[in-house]
Amino acid sequence: MKTKCELLAPAGGMKQLIAAVENGADAVYIGGEAFGLRAKAKNFSMEDMREGIRYAHAHGVRVHVTANILAHNRDLPGMRAYFQELKELQPDALIIADPGAFMLAREICPEIDIHVSTQANNTNYLTYQFWHAQGAKRVVSARELSLAEIREIRENIPADMEIESFIHGAMCISYSGRCLLSSYFTGRDANQGACTHPCRWKYALVEETRPGEYLPVYENERGTFLFNSKDLCMLEHIPELLDSGIDSFKIEGRMKTALYVATVARTYRKAIDDCLQSEELWRQNLPWYQEQIRSCTYREFTTGFFFGRPDEEAQIYDSNTYHKGYTYLGLVGETDAADDQCPAGCICTEQRNKFSVGETIEVMKPDGSSPSAKVLAIYDEEGNPMESAPHPQQKLYVKLTAAAEPLDVLRRKD
Repeated sequence: MKTKCELLAPAGGMKQLIAAVENGADAVYIGGEAFGLRAKAKNFSMEDMREGIRYAHAHGVRVHVTANILAHNRDLPGMRAYFQELKELQPDALIIADPGAFMLAREICPEIDIHVSTQANNTNYLTYQFWHAQGAKRVVSARELSLAEIREIRENIPADMEIESFIHGAMCISYSGRCLLSSYFTGRDANQGACTHPCRWKYALVEETRPGEYLPVYENERGTFLFNSKDLCMLEHIPELLDSGIDSFKIEGRMKTALYVATVARTYRKAIDDCLQSEELWRQNLPWYQEQIRSCTYREFTTGFFFGRPDEEAQIYDSNTYHKGYTYLGLVGETDAADDQCPAGCICTEQRNKFSVGETIEVMKPDGSSPSAKVLAIYDEEGNPMESAPHPQQKLYVKLTAAAEPLDVLRRKD
């Protein structure tokens, strides 16, 4: 069993990055405003990226930047300029799928590690050996690999080559995410970061000579299901992950809220640390991990392909409805002593969802505790009292019955 592994968390914006850092992530992966596969995420401007890298590095956390589109000719001049800007910012790694982009990165910023994205369909050890020979530091495994296959890859690649694998979150179900459905139906290219997630829509297939007769969708021995799966969750298999040879445990979710990032990072951090200390301790605390992970938005859970090719029951959910345990209310901000509008005893937050005076909420802390707190008072930015906070992103001062520190997360149980 490994004695240490990296917990890699997503950050679609600065608040999510802070939530990941404060809740135990060893590294975060972020996207700029171009060349990543989450175009609808808030993402980072160059100035935001500079601040995010500074903040993460100040806390000993690494930053990986996605540049994993499959590039067209028209993308290459802009990508060259983008890598030149990243060279100045010095993130810890670039996540790249396209060989042309790989060549540009090696030419422009050779001092920055390159991680080969799962979009490159990395399914065998010869592929890993190939990328190692090109100078890649790490390869992100295809989602279709079992733990047995990953162990075999580990045994057949250089010791200094790292393996990264998704262990939690939504799974793109076309081969390692290289999906054509979005482009076909809506003109928005998933491989350019603009996926509309049509794999999550409801479908029935009809053969042209048999109208009205709805046919099931099957998988063959080399492919995956056509449409999207349950959410991946490996919390119940941390010992197996630690024995697999994986160096970095990756959480999916650059489109997710700070509450989601904080909850999942905090839960996996404790599960990994407990298991490294003692498998018995991990088993003892498993109900707590399960309770916590179900407190944030999710579908149904699956272990994906880690234990072999899943059947339909293990992979496809019955409904595309999300389960939602808590509502994200806001992140506690720093209170400036010079802020004369802040009433005594209040915390500052930027509100994300409506809450009211008299409600009981929770203050989610990085140490694993989540004390309940009654909302005693709410004030707007000018110090005027309010009965409720109905406007998203409004700056508020809030008085609670429980202590809340900067960067704690405020949430309400649904």
